[in-house]
Amino acid sequence: MKTYLLGLITKWASIICLAVTGVLNTTLITEETYSVNNENKTKNTITTVTKIEYNTKTIYNDNLSKNTKIKKQQGKDGLAYKDNNDKIIKVIEQPKEEIIEIGTKEEEIYTGKMTGYGADCDGCSGNLSCRTKKGNPWNLINDGIIYNDEEFGEARILAAALTKFPCGTFIEVTNPNMGTFNAIVLDTGGAMRSAYQNGIIWMDLAFTSETSDGIHSSTSKNVEYKVKRWGW
Repeated sequence: MKTYLLGLITKWASIICLAVTGVLNTTLITEETYSVNNENKTKNTITTVTKIEYNTKTIYNDNLSKNTKIKKQQGKDGLAYKDNNDKIIKVIEQPKEEIIEIGTKEEEIYTGKMTGYGADCDGCSGNLSCRTKKGNPWNLINDGIIYNDEEFGEARILAAALTKFPCGTFIEVTNPNMGTFNAIVLDTGGAMRSAYQNGIIWMDLAFTSETSDGIHSSTSKNVEYKVKRWGW
């Protein structure tokens, strides 16, 4: 019974040590007694608690522009008991693999026109032509003019010629009147399609209303569109 209690106390002491070390954010190297049962006899082995380093996996994506790098999953080191011979006796926590996505497609930059449109424009219902990556519909009035992309984060919604810029195309926009911001193509319009057929790049930036602040200043004929991802 005393041996069992000693093993139990030791085990809990190691757990407390782990918790305190994590809070203080210090390097975890502890030495303790770890009980090993063998045919009803108990012997004690001196062990250390050390980290198991995580692996990094790289994925190459030809829909992403070259040199674009996205961390899809944050890696995390694991923890394990090791004996004096550096042999793992018991894994406390498995490491979590880090996943990095790297683009391989040549970066494409276009210069063209931009205008703005409100969700309440004539003939508009607020419904977008594109669905989200998960296949859900989007309404500018109910869901807003900002889309949170799982790879790049928040972006303004754009209408464009979908034959050139398919749904989900992510663009870094530089508008002389608005500065640089991220945007995503989730809508289209007849004017955009006609312009592209004539070799002109024209995109329409979504606003909450036709009376929204900034809707008129969004208009420019010298806007730079730097494509970071082509479609979903």
